[in-house]
Amino acid sequence: MMRFIRTCVLAFVASTVAFIFSGAASHAQSSYRLAPGDVLRFEVLEDSSLNRTLLVAPDGRIAVPLVGTVVAGGQTLDTLRSDLASRLAPNFAAPPTVFVALENRPDPREETPSLIGIYVMGESRSPGRIEVLEGTTVLQFFATMGGFTNFAAQRRIQLRRGATTWGIDYRAIEAGTSDSGSVTLMDGDIFIIPQRRLFE
Repeated sequence: MMRFIRTCVLAFVASTVAFIFSGAASHAQSSYRLAPGDVLRFEVLEDSSLNRTLLVAPDGRIAVPLVGTVVAGGQTLDTLRSDLASRLAPNFAAPPTVFVALENRPDPREETPSLIGIYVMGESRSPGRIEVLEGTTVLQFFATMGGFTNFAAQRRIQLRRGATTWGIDYRAIEAGTSDSGSVTLMDGDIFIIPQRRLFE
């Protein structure tokens, strides 16, 4: 009987300690101010196609599908989640349920990962300069930039590197009939996404 009581008491103490530490961890994460290099997990309950991992760029911005670039640096997870939910709301019949979690935080003792700058012109939801990790592929970059506008000619995308130009067919990448999505990008690469023709 005493052994049973002792087991119950130990189980209660262990669960209480776990609860306290999980609560402390949750509070620490909710009060944490986001910074460049942080990796976030972004999810929308109503549309799983928007779910992705987001990197906070050196300028503090993130590229979010249907929204574009948003300043995340300096915000808490709660304020960023609320901001993204309000920006996404016009795309849904009812206010969307948005989750934002801190997936990884850079260790200041570790070397900062190398970033490269990629430029996007034309029918992108996030035109301009976007910084991504070195080694990012074409397909990974398309996911990072937040997708195309409704007027994008997805079969006639151009990738320019210096004096060289490659044609990229995103539809073929999607269908698995092109391996150009696995091409590794280099600093200074430029994507030009033209507008669709009338019957294209």
